[in-house]
Amino acid sequence: MKVILIHNEDKPSQSMGRELKTYQEARLQNTENLRKLVVDAAAAILEEEGPEAVTVRKVSQKMGCSTKIIYSLFVNKEGLAQQLYLEGCKLLAQRFEEVPPTSDLLQQLLDLGEAFWQFGQAHTSYYKLMFGGAFAEFKPDAESMQGTMTAISRLLILISTAQQQGQISDQEETGTIVSTIWASLHGVIHLYMGGFLGNAEAAHTVYRQTMVLLSQSLFAVTKR
Repeated sequence: MKVILIHNEDKPSQSMGRELKTYQEARLQNTENLRKLVVDAAAAILEEEGPEAVTVRKVSQKMGCSTKIIYSLFVNKEGLAQQLYLEGCKLLAQRFEEVPPTSDLLQQLLDLGEAFWQFGQAHTSYYKLMFGGAFAEFKPDAESMQGTMTAISRLLILISTAQQQGQISDQEETGTIVSTIWASLHGVIHLYMGGFLGNAEAAHTVYRQTMVLLSQSLFAVTKR
């Protein structure tokens, strides 16, 4: 009988390719996974039924768990609303990233403005939560505002670039110009959602005209 000897170095290590976790790390990972599932459930309710339908009790029913678990993860409804706000920021950033870059900065500004309108149309419930005060008790904190700034970073970069090239006046801070654009466009969308501008087509016409006037005004700067 032939005996084959297997040296230790030839044996596959049981831990090879396996990431070992401590109990605390595994517990943290499970908690984060559970938080994501809860946010996904809340997001589904938000999109299907609107912001007013998002309650801790309804989310717990959709998850098939007790409300205590939701509270242990998010403290209160406002904590859950913050996570939905940040999810909305990701959706807005994705919408902006889908806008193809162009050397024509004025046209790119118009395209980004259109992307903002499309975000409001495609994700109306998120828009109302983020910018429409749908959750009266929720006020965006520093983390939420940072998420917003990240979402609109392309707009910030565009305005800053146009200022550096002399296409837009640098007498005002970049952030102030961006806030002015944002406030103007949000005003049109808010009026539309409030029923003051007729149907979506009529409101979209007002929105586009507002965007054109804003863009032309900003770029009507002659280089010195």
